[in-house]
Parts: sequence; structure tokens; C-alpha cells
Amino acid sequence: MSQALFTRLADELRMVGVEQLGLFYLGESMLCEWLPEAIRYAKEVSRFPYVFLTTNGLSATPDRLRACMAAGLDSIKFAFNWSDGDEFQRVTGVPATEYDVVLENLRWARSIRDDVEHETGHRCAIYASSLRYDDEEPQRMQDTLKTIEACVDHHYWLPLLGHCGLPRRELPGRPVPVKNLPCWALFTEAHITCDGKLSACPLDASQRFHVGNLEAMSFIEAWHSAPFQALRRHHLDGDVKGTACQSCIAY
Repeated sequence: MSQALFTRLADELRMVGVEQLGLFYLGESMLCEWLPEAIRYAKEVSRFPYVFLTTNGLSATPDRLRACMAAGLDSIKFAFNWSDGDEFQRVTGVPATEYDVVLENLRWARSIRDDVEHETGHRCAIYASSLRYDDEEPQRMQDTLKTIEACVDHHYWLPLLGHCGLPRRELPGRPVPVKNLPCWALFTEAHITCDGKLSACPLDASQRFHVGNLEAMSFIEAWHSAPFQALRRHHLDGDVKGTACQSCIAY
């Protein structure tokens, strides 16, 4: 996304009453070179009360963390979904040695946050979440969690919805968790892709979920667009057959 489009959308979102801005959507936000500038703009110009992001931790280097926190980031969450290097490699396809890089970046986050707070008075909260692949995952992560919990303000578990190509270890006959209809995200959250499309789905940014082109229309026009309204009606009716959501990874 261009900086010009970002600043326009940040201002529009704040003007219609959005109070929390998440600077991520499925991709890795730390790869954006001007991320600290985006945070500072959102806080100081658009005046968002709360700006946050999620990272897989691999690109959350000490320098990047310090720049983002100093710019006014209110919280950062590490999506830590691996019990060890082997599981890290199976889930991500990245060499197991990079698992240690993520752990080291997480350790740095705590000390950098404390330094920035001492220097500026601004405190960035640090969280971590983990996907509960099965009932045994908390036990497998027991040792790793000791390291994680020493570095963050709070760790919590998330359910694994759908398959997503991730490792699953359910016992035969165990049902796969699914989301209920209607999906609350259609009514309470806006998800914007890096190329300026408003997506109806928090889990999938593929084209079939696009309900508006924000390069060509305002946010509020896209939010109330005919395709988005029609999809919401299907959810309220409890029937998403024939819609983009019919093949959603969470159903």
C-alpha cells in the first residue's frame, strides 16, 4: 500500500469513529519499511486512541521494535504457534534455526519496551498468542511457554479454525472447530488488503471476498456497498451457500 493511500484511509477511518487501528492483515507488518511512520501518523495526525499490530516475530528485530514503540505503538502481539524448531519448520516451511531468531526477538521486545518507557513515558503492551492445534499442544509448549511468559504481559490460546494447511492431530471422529453464523467480523471490523481492497473476511484476503476498491471509492462507500450488504444478509439468514463464504476455511 502506498503511504498516500494509507494516510487517506487512516483519516477516513478515524472520522467515521474507528478507535482501534491494527496495522496488519494476514501478511507480516514488520516487512513494511515505513511502518514506524505509519504508526506515528496514526497516533499523532489521525489521533487513533489505540494502534496495534501482530507479528510472527521473525522480522521483529530490535531496531524495528524500538522504532515502532518509540513512534507510539500501543501494543504488539507475537503469534507464537510452535512448540519447538521442528514444529516451526513444519508449520512455516522456514528452516528450524529461525525459531531461535523469533525467540531472541521476543526476548528483546521486553527490554526495548522498558527502555522506551523509561525514555519517553510511553508503554507498549506485549502479548503472545498460540494456536491450539489439539489438546496436547499446551503440554508440548510447556517449556517454551516459560520463556514466552517471562517476556510478555499476557499469553493466550486461540482455537484453530478450519484446516489452513496447518498440522492437525485430531483423534479419528473428533470434529473440526468451526465459526458460527453470522460471522461477527462482517459487522464490526474492516479488513483492508495491501493493494487497497476492502475484504469481507478476517481469515482470507483472496479476491472473492473483496467488496470494494478503496482506490476508487471512500471507505464508507465500500463498507455500505451492495456486495457487502448482500453478504451480511446471507449471514443473518444463516445460509451462506452460493456466496464467497461457502468455501471459507473456517466453515
